[in-house]
Amino acid sequence: MERSKILGLPLLMLFLLLGLCNISMSVVDKKIKQQQKLEKKTYIVHMAKSEMPATFDEHAHWYASSLKSVSDSAEMLYTYNNAIHGFSTRLTDQEAKSLEGLPGILAIMPQMRYELHTTRTPLFLGLDKNDGFMPQSDSTSEMVVGVLDTGAWPESQSFDDKGLGPVPSSWKGQCELGKNFNASSCNRKLIGARFFSKGYEATLGPIDETKESKSPRDDDGHGTHTSTTAAGSVVEGASLFGYASGAARGMAARARVATYKVCWLGGCFSADILAGMDKAIEDGVNVISMSLGGGMSDYYRDSLAIGAFTAMERGILVSCSAGNAGPSTFSLSNVAPWITTVGAGTLDRDFPAYVSLGNGKNFSGVSLYSGKPLTDSLLPFIYAGNATNSTNGNLCITGTLIPSKVAGKIVLCDRGVNARVQKGTVVKEAGGVGMILANTEANGEELVADAHLLPATGVTEKTGNIIKSYLSSDANPTATITFGGTKVGIQPSPVVAAFSSRGPNSITPDILKPDIIAPGVNILAGWTGAAGPTGLSVDTRRVGFNIVSGTSMSCPHVSGLAARLKAAHPDWSPGAVRSALMTTAYATYKTGETLQDIATGKASTPFDYGSGHVDPVSALDPGLVYDLAVEDYVGFLCALNYSQVQITLVARRNFTCDTNKKYSVSDLNYPSFAVPFGTAIEGGASASASATSIVKHTRTLTNVGSSATYKVSVSSETESVKITVQPESLTFSAPNEKKTYTVTFTGLSMPSGTTSFARLEWSDGKHIVGSPIAFTWT
Repeated sequence: MERSKILGLPLLMLFLLLGLCNISMSVVDKKIKQQQKLEKKTYIVHMAKSEMPATFDEHAHWYASSLKSVSDSAEMLYTYNNAIHGFSTRLTDQEAKSLEGLPGILAIMPQMRYELHTTRTPLFLGLDKNDGFMPQSDSTSEMVVGVLDTGAWPESQSFDDKGLGPVPSSWKGQCELGKNFNASSCNRKLIGARFFSKGYEATLGPIDETKESKSPRDDDGHGTHTSTTAAGSVVEGASLFGYASGAARGMAARARVATYKVCWLGGCFSADILAGMDKAIEDGVNVISMSLGGGMSDYYRDSLAIGAFTAMERGILVSCSAGNAGPSTFSLSNVAPWITTVGAGTLDRDFPAYVSLGNGKNFSGVSLYSGKPLTDSLLPFIYAGNATNSTNGNLCITGTLIPSKVAGKIVLCDRGVNARVQKGTVVKEAGGVGMILANTEANGEELVADAHLLPATGVTEKTGNIIKSYLSSDANPTATITFGGTKVGIQPSPVVAAFSSRGPNSITPDILKPDIIAPGVNILAGWTGAAGPTGLSVDTRRVGFNIVSGTSMSCPHVSGLAARLKAAHPDWSPGAVRSALMTTAYATYKTGETLQDIATGKASTPFDYGSGHVDPVSALDPGLVYDLAVEDYVGFLCALNYSQVQITLVARRNFTCDTNKKYSVSDLNYPSFAVPFGTAIEGGASASASATSIVKHTRTLTNVGSSATYKVSVSSETESVKITVQPESLTFSAPNEKKTYTVTFTGLSMPSGTTSFARLEWSDGKHIVGSPIAFTWT
């Protein structure tokens, strides 16, 4: 009895202490929550412009008054007049809620963060074979490509303005001054340069000007590469360390460039992106090119999509990268139907580097290494996973390799987590003399060349596994690496890049995305003078051109080609330009086989390449186009059952959907078809094999060629869907004449997750107007 009492005292004290701790933790939690409520975040405030009270003479005054009513300290970062109507600011959660309740406020949305996702290309695309395709005329030089990215390096030879006439009279932009950037940085080629950092600085603090210029100057390289890919001037003898040598030129070599620096070392923020789009629209660009993307959301929540809608309305084509999250399905960015979404394919060019093993076997990889080569003799060889005490040492992450085991040896590292080129520096710092970089399952057989800082080559997963087997079976493994320079004529080409993001479209399954693919692997274009080709701080090399891969590279190809098409056909809408690029794209090789997917080694599908690989020569004369006007897109928003406020957010207009009209997403006049069917299995029970779903799509074709009669043909890989087209022929007798047809898809019930594909073509014997069809059962 006494013992239990004694034991009970410490327990009682413990319970009291725990109680006090709980009380203290509760107080701390409350203080943290209160602090979080007081913390300010960046918001984008969408205003109903038409609802401005008569007491205000300017919208900016109305915006300022509304903001002042909820916060004495908040200041506007930007006011927007084109991309949206409204402003961006920093508010607490409570202030945001208070502002949201005021008259004229459509929505208050938190700022989003976005990330950044050639010598051979003109020949590969056939531009050198057809002098009739967009002859270099004054009409091309009237085009302005606005690039929203990391800025521009004005000293790049690709911005040489030799031979260009005066800046187009319609241009309203300017050359903003800033660190390392003055008025003379612009010329008749780089005609505009602006920078936007308020959204970035409000979130992450002031720009570190010891690392990057607070100006339009590009200290990263990405912006210079994308803008010169789109519209760089012709530069003879361009190369990266002798690789890919030739005449570098942008897709629209005589077009003008305007750069809008919206991305910084810490990322790209929607407040800045919107400000860049707002000015690009106001300045008078003809094409907007954005090689960046963020999370997927409904269009009325996506600042990039909202800004792109306004651009489209003003006749500006917006081209965006699809993303680098492939080969995963549903991995696309920038899927709004008024955006041209571009995936990536390969060129017929490669940069081989060869691995020779001590057992006499040889393998091919890729590399852009340009330094002192290894000796011809075989060198000691080790797997990084056997030269580390770390569980992830196989990845050659900084500090994981044991120098005594690596010194003087070639090291095999596995790809993943850290940058490919950084792995080489880790090997070099540990005393290694060379690196073989092996793909893992995530990258498979796709190879991307890098300008390594030590002798190194990348190899495929299959090759890597064979080499690892040799390493584990030989007591004294040896190897060497030799470099093969530049090889062209590689076949098959193009193939879909494994990293290129894939469909289906997760926001609107009825719209097939991506739209097209274009060259995006190992692309040579202009580069910054502030960073080496690897982008690593230890890379002190400086180059005028760099070879880079990504959908960031494929997007500006299409941007430049769109500028050339717009110059040839100034009356074409953005929808007509995109249609010409899509309906003339190719999805098969000359052998008739479907374009390959490097991720699988098998045939790719429209979820990978959209309408196919861009063919600019054919796009000049497409015969017919699927045109789209602003009203078509507003009807599309009605079909999505958007509310009046949501439609106003996207379209910036008061619009009420007609309750007597039946809106259908399938009626959007898109150049491709995506047809979702219901699943065959509901509630765990199989539906009848005879059960069918019927989906109808209506389309209208506009004649942009000569008088002709077009007949339809349909090819399909499945018998599960019956496809009928009415009428089966269309006769056009005048320019711009329009004809409508209906496609009926009757699909049998299939298991959920089933996909299948078909193709519809209209032809007059000269032109082929092609459309991919993707079926899904959900």
